Amino acid sequence: MINPVSLLLGWVLDLIFGDPQRLPHPVVWFGRMIAVGERLLNKGSHRKAKGALMAIALILLVFCLAWMLRRVFGLFALFIYDGSHQQVYQIPVFLYLLDAVIVFYCLAGTTLIREVRAVFLALDRSLEEGRRQVARIVGRDTSQLTAQEVRTAALETLAENLSDGVIAPLFWLALLGTPGMLAYKMVNTLDSMIGYKTERYRDFGCWAAHIDDVANYIPARLTALLMVVGAPFLFPQWRERLRGLFRFVRRYGRNHASPNSGYPEAALAGILDCRFGGPHYYFGELFDKPYIGENDRPLTTADMQKAIRINRTAEVIMVTLTFLFSLLASRFYF
Repeated sequence: MINPVSLLLGWVLDLIFGDPQRLPHPVVWFGRMIAVGERLLNKGSHRKAKGALMAIALILLVFCLAWMLRRVFGLFALFIYDGSHQQVYQIPVFLYLLDAVIVFYCLAGTTLIREVRAVFLALDRSLEEGRRQVARIVGRDTSQLTAQEVRTAALETLAENLSDGVIAPLFWLALLGTPGMLAYKMVNTLDSMIGYKTERYRDFGCWAAHIDDVANYIPARLTALLMVVGAPFLFPQWRERLRGLFRFVRRYGRNHASPNSGYPEAALAGILDCRFGGPHYYFGELFDKPYIGENDRPLTTADMQKAIRINRTAEVIMVTLTFLFSLLASRFYF
C-alpha cells in the first residue's frame, strides 16, 4: 500500500511537469524489452505460446523487481527522537520518495492533455500539421484523415487514455501498490506494441491483448462512471439528464473492437453529443469499427476544452478516492 503523501507528491509532479522528456522513462525501457523479445520470439512455430510466455514473464519481472527495490529502499530510514515521549520514530523517507517518483512516471494525464491540445492547435495551422501531430498519440494511419477525423481521433484518444494513463494505474496502485502500478504499465505497453489483430501480431500478441483486457475491465467502466458523475459539476444541464447519459454509455459502450475502450469513449461522446468510431486503417489494414453515438456534427476547439475539463474532473475524483483508500489502509503500509 502506498503512503498518501507519496501519492499526492507524485500526482502534483505529473500536474506540473508531465512526462519528463530528458529523463529515462520506465515505459521506454519496457518498450525496448518487448521489442527485443518480439524480434527473437515472433517467428517459426508456437508463436501464441511464445508470446504468452514473454508477456507473463515481463509482467512478473517488473512486479518482482519493483517489490524488491521497495524492500531495499525501506531499509534506509530517517530516525526522529521524540524527547517528550522518549520514543524514536522510524520514517522510511527514501521509500516514500521512491513511491512518489513511480507515481509520477506512471501517470500520464498532463502529457495526454498537452498532446490533444497540440493536435487542435496544429490543425488550426494546417491539415497536414494536424495529421502529423495526431499520429503521435494514435495507432491508426493518419495520412488520409480529414480535419473532422483528426479531431475525432484526438478526442477518442483523450477518453481512452484517461483510463489507460490515469484511472487504471491508480486503480492498480490502490490494490497492489507501486509494484502493481508498474506491472500494469508493462501490461499496457505490451498491448500497445503487439496487441493487434494484424498478420504479424495476431498470434504472438493475442495473450498480451487478453491480459490487457482483463487488467482494464474494471478501470474502463470506472472511468466512464467518473466521467458521467463528474459532468454535473461542470455542466449543470446534466444534473437532470444523468439517467439518459448512463443509458447512452450502456448502449454504446459495447460498440468497440475492445471490450473496454468503448466505455470511456461512449461517456465522452454522450457528454459532447457527438459521434466517435467508424472505419480506420491500422498498419495498412482496414478495421471497420462500429460508431459510438449518432450525432455526426463538426467538432470544435470548444469541444476539446470541455473534454479536457471532464478528464481533469474524473482524475481529481479518482486521486481523491485513492488517497482516502490509502489513508484507511495506512496502518498496513510498510
